[in-house]
Amino acid sequence: MTAVSHPSPLPIPTPLVSDAELLARLRAGDHAAFDTIFRQWYEPVVRSANRVLHDAGVAEELSQDVFLELWRRRESLAPDSSVAGYLLQAVRNRALNHLRHLQVQRRSAVFVEALTEPAEHADAETQAGELHDAIQVAIAALPPRTREVFLMSRERNLRYSEIAELLGVSVKAVEANMSRALRQLRDGLSRFLPADDG
Repeated sequence: MTAVSHPSPLPIPTPLVSDAELLARLRAGDHAAFDTIFRQWYEPVVRSANRVLHDAGVAEELSQDVFLELWRRRESLAPDSSVAGYLLQAVRNRALNHLRHLQVQRRSAVFVEALTEPAEHADAETQAGELHDAIQVAIAALPPRTREVFLMSRERNLRYSEIAELLGVSVKAVEANMSRALRQLRDGLSRFLPADDG
């Protein structure tokens, strides 16, 4: 008589942890919950950053920063917030800020070239770093309205007439503020400019 074989019982699936439970555990400082979130969302977050940056190395670096920030801010997260939404929005913001920073650096270099012919320096890379820092300090030292006009012109590429309309002032006032800005910036950056033999 042939023995009847009974099918083996199916393995009981391990219940998936809900996002809400993961978030609650994360807010309580549970390292295992953070590890689970990291493993689940690291690759999608890096891909999201890389779609903006087109630079895999920087995308990974910014993504790691976002996860560190998630851990640091865990206690302030709202109980009903979306971890995925937080991570993807945070990394997108960081990626866009990174691109804006690069854009400001490039514009700073263009601005200095417009002031004068570049001087030759043996330590050009060191000078470039010092110059960028000096430009930021010089811009920050401008009077508020003068700085606002200068940045609208140089960073947003607005025409004087557009700036005047946005600020509710005359084009002459915009021109005066730009002249003041360029004069102060030349003074503040004088050590980077060639000596005037005349």
